[in-house]
Amino acid sequence: MFPNIDAERARLGMSRACLARQLGISYSTLKSWMAGKTEIPCSKIVEMSKLFNVSTDYLLGMDKPAS
Repeated sequence: MFPNIDAERARLGMSRACLARQLGISYSTLKSWMAGKTEIPCSKIVEMSKLFNVSTDYLLGMDKPAS
């Protein structure tokens, strides 16, 4: 549901389990977010944007990455 989050995670060579640890959440919570079963809290979207050095709009598929 959020291909840009997965793309940025993969670009950094980070597993989903590692991303979950970085965000201080369980792997099952991350899985639920990525499947669209639960909403990602705004604070975690901001945290991921800083981690990946991209905009929140890009992570949510609303913008292209900065070049």
